[in-house]
Amino acid sequence: MKLVSWNVNGIRACIGKGFLDFFKAVSADVFCIQETKVQQGQVQLDAGDYYQYWNYAVRKGYSGTALFSKKKPVSVTDGIGANEHDSEGRVITAEYDNFYVVTVYTPNAQRELARLDYRMEWEDAFRAYVKKLDSIKPVIICGDMNVAHNEIDLKNPKSNRNNAGFTDEERGKMTELINAGFTDTFRYLYPDREGAYTWWSYMFRAKEKNIGWRIDYFLVSDRIRDKIKDAVIYSDVMGSDHCPVGLEIDI
Repeated sequence: MKLVSWNVNGIRACIGKGFLDFFKAVSADVFCIQETKVQQGQVQLDAGDYYQYWNYAVRKGYSGTALFSKKKPVSVTDGIGANEHDSEGRVITAEYDNFYVVTVYTPNAQRELARLDYRMEWEDAFRAYVKKLDSIKPVIICGDMNVAHNEIDLKNPKSNRNNAGFTDEERGKMTELINAGFTDTFRYLYPDREGAYTWWSYMFRAKEKNIGWRIDYFLVSDRIRDKIKDAVIYSDVMGSDHCPVGLEIDI
């Protein structure tokens, strides 16, 4: 089974930059996107035979997620069941016979860490949500999780210490999530690989110089990590300040 996740940083803009070419070429069984930045009716995406599910933020032009599946899920749920966290369209859960797929766009702590306290509340609520799912059947989590977990996951760890996405608090919450029974699929297969990033600033020719961060993930329940076949970073795919990431798993 092949899954792909991509923060498109505005699906309408990304469509104009070749989104559908990659979407069709990669032919994933499940394709998840984050930061769609649209409201219902603002985009008509020709996804062929895929079932489409969209979760829109209340605020216009902000956040949002979508999930495309070749097979119709048993059920699809928006959000994590908490009113204080579910107005920004950040989570979609698709239930299949033997597992769940959760796509997530984790809140950014923002400049001067203005939203760090909220981010901590979100992290605890999201972890509780996926742990509950994991008690029922295995979970595959994918998306822009807005944190570089370890120093190997960004180009300049020392100068970025305590900047949004690399605070001790955010990194600690990712550790808590992993310790709750989940595996970072890329690091499981490639624990020492350096220069493997998924986001680059649009400034200072960062992509050209590969000055980036790995903040887009596939996590899976520990009990299915032996089924992981490959974890992919499609770093040559353009169209956003993020690149897509993929997972091949025998499930």
